[in-house]
Amino acid sequence: MTDVTGAPVDALHTLFRSEQGGHEQVVLCQDRASGLKAVIAIHSTALGPALGGTRFHAYASEEEAVADALNLSRGMSYKNAMAGLGHGGGKAVIIGDSAQFEGARRTELLLAYGRAVASLGGRYVTACDVGTYVADMDVVARECRWTTGRSPENGGAGDSSVLTAFGVFQGMRASARHQWGDPSLRGRTVGIAGVGKVGRLLVEHLLQDGAQVVITDVREESVTRVTDQYPQVAVVSDNDALILTAGMDIYAPCALGGALNDESVPVLTAAVVCGAANNQLAHPGVEKDLADRGILYAPDYVVNAGGVIQVADELNGFDFDRCHAKAAKIFDTTLAIFARAKEDGIPPAAAADRIAEHKMAEARRP
Repeated sequence: MTDVTGAPVDALHTLFRSEQGGHEQVVLCQDRASGLKAVIAIHSTALGPALGGTRFHAYASEEEAVADALNLSRGMSYKNAMAGLGHGGGKAVIIGDSAQFEGARRTELLLAYGRAVASLGGRYVTACDVGTYVADMDVVARECRWTTGRSPENGGAGDSSVLTAFGVFQGMRASARHQWGDPSLRGRTVGIAGVGKVGRLLVEHLLQDGAQVVITDVREESVTRVTDQYPQVAVVSDNDALILTAGMDIYAPCALGGALNDESVPVLTAAVVCGAANNQLAHPGVEKDLADRGILYAPDYVVNAGGVIQVADELNGFDFDRCHAKAAKIFDTTLAIFARAKEDGIPPAAAADRIAEHKMAEARRP
């Protein structure tokens, strides 16, 4: 059995015995009447209640779903720490094809999921992720007050993709500054794998900054939506073709995780990797492979933190300008990580982990 990155799955080993484990709590949820099967993973509450989105995905197995929840929740601990939020890391996955649950059937499943989250008494705060949307969080909130990412009509901030894309753009600017001495992306070629909720908004930022953009997506309608609006955007058939694109300066994985692996890294043409997807590194050691090839990697959980900054702010009364200003600081945070990596002689991913782990360790001290 393998997870979404193709690696062997042993969820119990990950949870109890690996360096990627150490989770405080993992909850398996089921409601047969609605068809709900879900996994809620709380990695850490050292900095505050765990905060992270809900992924609705058709996993090949329950084991794969657990493995994904473990990986994603751990990443949220690091993301929230680096974003300076008073939250630990958590994540939930609902097992199933999101597109197959519509209307009343979807509502009943989401209400059951809301009850499951509410049973944790605030240890985990949920929000949107792949396969879930603002309207879904409005439903979940009917059963669970620890829900964010809701619509403005229901007291929320709306779509968090806006600030996620903005934060990734700031990470790209910082990467360009470090790699080429100039934060401008004018004249640079950026390849985006995945132009869904975040990727398509990233396209707009890049074009406005003068970059040339190449895209791919497994969904033809997502590609068409972008090219209809921006006919100057180039399209390639798939991610394999994208990573081989001649003259590409920046590669932006913006779909599911595991894009940087033993097959893609050796042939990647880009000098910089900076994208919105979570868990881009397929396994420990890939960050060194990138560094050995001279490819600068902007840690995913640092640059894609704009969305979690937004949903966290919603819990205290949302202010877009305040969130936008905080997301803009991803530029400075990314540069600081590159500087720490150079100082310590380690890849940027390892430098970011060290900083985040120090923050969590300090918070645990009496």
